[in-house]
Amino acid sequence: MCGIVGAVAQRDVADILLTGLQRLEYRGYDSAGLAVQASQGQVQRLRRLGKVEALAEALAQTPIQGGTGIAHTRWATHGQPSEANAHPHQSGPIMVVHNGIIENHSELRQQLQQQGFEFQSQTDTEVIAHLIASFRQQGHALLQAVMATRKQLTGAYGMVVMDEQSPEQLVVARSGSPLVIGAGIGEHFIASDQLALLPVTQRFAFLEEGDVALIERRSYQVFDSQDQVVERPLVESTVEHDAGDKGQFRHYMLKEIYEQPQAIANTLEGRLENGQLNLEALGDLSQVEQVQIIACGTSYHAAMTARYWIESLAGVPCNVEIASEFRYRRSVVRPSSLLVTISQSGETADTLAALRLAKDIGYQQTLAICNVPGSSLVRESDMALMTRAGAEIGVASTKAFTTQLVALMLLTVALGRGRQLSTEQEKDIAAALAHLPALIEKSLAMNSDIEALAQRFAEKHHALFLGRGSQYPIAMEGALKLKEISYIHAEAYAAGELKHGPLALIDAEMPIVVVAPNNELVEKLKSNIEEVRARGGELFIFADEAAGLNTEGNVMVLPVVHCDNRIAPIVYTIPLQLLSYHVAVIKGTDVDQPRNLAKSVTVE
Repeated sequence: MCGIVGAVAQRDVADILLTGLQRLEYRGYDSAGLAVQASQGQVQRLRRLGKVEALAEALAQTPIQGGTGIAHTRWATHGQPSEANAHPHQSGPIMVVHNGIIENHSELRQQLQQQGFEFQSQTDTEVIAHLIASFRQQGHALLQAVMATRKQLTGAYGMVVMDEQSPEQLVVARSGSPLVIGAGIGEHFIASDQLALLPVTQRFAFLEEGDVALIERRSYQVFDSQDQVVERPLVESTVEHDAGDKGQFRHYMLKEIYEQPQAIANTLEGRLENGQLNLEALGDLSQVEQVQIIACGTSYHAAMTARYWIESLAGVPCNVEIASEFRYRRSVVRPSSLLVTISQSGETADTLAALRLAKDIGYQQTLAICNVPGSSLVRESDMALMTRAGAEIGVASTKAFTTQLVALMLLTVALGRGRQLSTEQEKDIAAALAHLPALIEKSLAMNSDIEALAQRFAEKHHALFLGRGSQYPIAMEGALKLKEISYIHAEAYAAGELKHGPLALIDAEMPIVVVAPNNELVEKLKSNIEEVRARGGELFIFADEAAGLNTEGNVMVLPVVHCDNRIAPIVYTIPLQLLSYHVAVIKGTDVDQPRNLAKSVTVE
């Protein structure tokens, strides 16, 4: 989750490190710090509680010059947010920044204290710094000290180490948390995300699990988990330099909501041409007899939606599971199963671990649906279906979710070919997808009405979201968005479950949000709505104009553009995103960086 940046260059690197942190602040913003090997030879460290802006102000008052440095923006795991717990952590001449969790930190701390090391923080990271320092005291070079240290660690880490006694050198190690090397001209960089380094390079080498690397100004050398020299090829990034700019929008989240028509068009580019779906890149899926999808959070809701499509349209059995549950239970692998993993970043710790476990227990085919080329999930899967959403900075996922849904519909069609999906049905789906960007534009035109509606949520503490069929996961996603960024407690239920408990919650203070496309379940949904109305609940219904809903009483109906029922889950996502956004703005919360959350969950 934390953001890491490092540099070994001829020029002063403090501003490069700071810019990198600003571009990674979506990954952690409890505290920030940097350390630079100053031109006089000593390392200078600067840390501040709070966001990167506080560090920038401190750096402006106390400039630091030097060509080797490391920096970090923190999302707290061990130890509360404080300047003492901020990275980099120090042990004598050793400075360390770290993303991950060291599970055996308590035992190591006790051992190090017995050796005379004094701890200044509550973090697990400080253990790493002292371990490396202890090996350096025994005569190990910095690289060997880091290699020896990692053998003592249990857990996850992406670390960058700087030593005052080894100028123009950084040593990095990766186990579970991503790191990427950026190659410049006569200089090298390191980061937890290539986005941080785009202002200085577009050439990257991605470290694999277990790698250690020695980074110097003119070269780098990578060693695998067995300490053997390996090649990690440089690849050219296609990510845009301005991906981190908000432009005319107040928040990244709103910008990314409005980017969805173009993001979806990008997902479909080359895959939908002249009314025909080109899915050759997915290969032959005719032998797949069952699909297992694994994901977390918003990606899990996309998977839940896809289950309806894959079973009803393609006729293939589909199971969906949260990654953190899948990896800790004994599961049965069905013959000819396709394992699908979904992750915006491609670095989600539980999803990656589930993929590795799935390979070990016998899944023969694996497919990643992901937004980041070169990510661990993409590299470790047999196939990849890239969503092409572009960089998503807001912690609450928007365009990543809708492009995942589009990719999953493409997968559904690929699975359905040669099965129960007819040629005519495929043409209809292709036509619906072709119209989707325009339909999203029309949904965005609801913005002003939704902004006015949001006022009625400002003083609420709870909300209930209802949907049926493939709209049930969309209701789940709507509830997640509202609680993520407005801090209103929100839950989602399949509308048919109202009588099995949730009706007890209904009163005039409980707003009920309903998604109601004009599909085969709309008559059932009307009955559920009447059950709520009869108990005094306040209803806000996003409905197809043709649904024919009763608007009497305490009911507000917001008409949603008519669309093909198969793509309706994507279209109905938009007004729920806008609702959560405007409620959060009214409540004055930090929309892009909600409390306690970070964008990419790279720790368990």
